[in-house]
Amino acid sequence: MTPSPADTPDMSVEEFEELARRAPETVTLEYINGKLKVKPVPDQLHGAIIMWLLRECMQQRPELALYPEQGIKVPAYRAGRAKADGALAPLDHFVGQPGEWATADGVLMAVEVTSFDSDADTRDRYDKRVGYATAGIPVYLLVDRDTDSLVVHSEPDGDTYRLCRSYKYGDTVALPSPVDITLDTEKLKDYSG
Repeated sequence: MTPSPADTPDMSVEEFEELARRAPETVTLEYINGKLKVKPVPDQLHGAIIMWLLRECMQQRPELALYPEQGIKVPAYRAGRAKADGALAPLDHFVGQPGEWATADGVLMAVEVTSFDSDADTRDRYDKRVGYATAGIPVYLLVDRDTDSLVVHSEPDGDTYRLCRSYKYGDTVALPSPVDITLDTEKLKDYSG
């Protein structure tokens, strides 16, 4: 059976990694499900949300760190590379891992904050969710700026998460084990577009 164009990878992982090293600072490149994805540089409110979440995580779980813009190897469908807006892991977890792309082993939570671009729906709501589930990352937190909500995915099972709960900005969000952090999201209302 001949593979369809949708099943044919854009390039090899090695070719992608070389391209990503040479990409301009105005974009972030990702390789998910065999396809090249271009992610715009985050805006200031995107950065403010990540900083808010970073502080919340470190205040409640000082033995952990939320690593911004962490490259993670995600094996979904074809070998892939996702640049997580945040990866929650033990302090110094990524020290000693070679290169820009670390294994997902030991990552407790991946975080994405949507950007206002045409690819956010596919990239953040589907492709990365599948990639993070397949990599076995226990929790995937999506801060969806289009709907002013947080979507918590947990209990990875193959290429999906068994549980998915949505919360509006202002709700109290209890992130499940192994994260075990409770977010008072009232502050996110200040960052609403």
